[in-house]
Amino acid sequence: MAVPLKVCIIGSGNWGSAIARIIGNNAQRLQRFSSTVKMWVFEESINGKKLTDIINTEHENVKYLPGYKLPENVVAVPELQDAAKDADLLVFVVPHQFIRKLCDEMVGCVPKTACGITLIKGIDEGPQGLRLISDIIREKMGIDVSVLMGANIANEVAAEKFCETTIGSKVMENGLLFKELLQTPNFRITVVSDADTVELCGALKNIVAVGAGFCDGLRCGDNTKAASCGVADLITTCYGGRNRRVAEAFATTGKSIEELEKEMLNGQKLQGPATSAEVYHILKQKGLVDKFPLFTAVYQICFEGKPVQEMISCLQSHPEHM
Repeated sequence: MAVPLKVCIIGSGNWGSAIARIIGNNAQRLQRFSSTVKMWVFEESINGKKLTDIINTEHENVKYLPGYKLPENVVAVPELQDAAKDADLLVFVVPHQFIRKLCDEMVGCVPKTACGITLIKGIDEGPQGLRLISDIIREKMGIDVSVLMGANIANEVAAEKFCETTIGSKVMENGLLFKELLQTPNFRITVVSDADTVELCGALKNIVAVGAGFCDGLRCGDNTKAASCGVADLITTCYGGRNRRVAEAFATTGKSIEELEKEMLNGQKLQGPATSAEVYHILKQKGLVDKFPLFTAVYQICFEGKPVQEMISCLQSHPEHM
């Protein structure tokens, strides 16, 4: 009998905790995986108690996923190196801004035979230009990395509402291994061999969701919103995701994105505006700003003080987007 594979979840926010429910249950049930699942938790104090202690005694992430129990075999660990030590399978689910620092901390404590999967929707802008999050992990840690992207709002996954998702993998057997770890009857997974496209779509859709939120804040109606949206993951995030909600409040309250993130997200991070800045800088570098009016408008509204009312004229002046 092969030695069971040790699993570590890097991150424990809303989405990380939802996925920990699935991983914990599957690891308990399937002999292929070690039944104890470690979850790295950024230590915080909640009413004078450590968040890791709360998770390990009450089996609930009371801050980021209240109301949903975590399986008892999911163990919260505050030290990243302790959590990742000797892990065979790493599940990355942290805000994309932190990935470089976390990978640097983990180098040396994970075997080269390990493989990872990233559930992170974002793009990194480094000195060499635009980088996929999976490429950063691959380079810094020297392991194979798959990606999981789909129309997966965390609370709906936690509530076991049906949804589907895609794993993109450069090494097919690793993609299939993660499918085994992550699939449930209500969380259906397709594995494809094109990891980069899957990841890029997952990141770029958050910028579109910010545009959709602006449309809602301006009370434009669904046809207008549809003009700036696409399909599946995009539709879900444009109706229910945090990027859309904060953007709507931005359009109606006049408060800044930063203020609203603090007020509305309870410590979670917003990905859409940051991704729009990274994408805008690349578009500018390549002289493509005019070809992507929606991405450009979202960036200018978020960071350059462009009035949110101009969101609609940016779409109107580019009939190919209608």
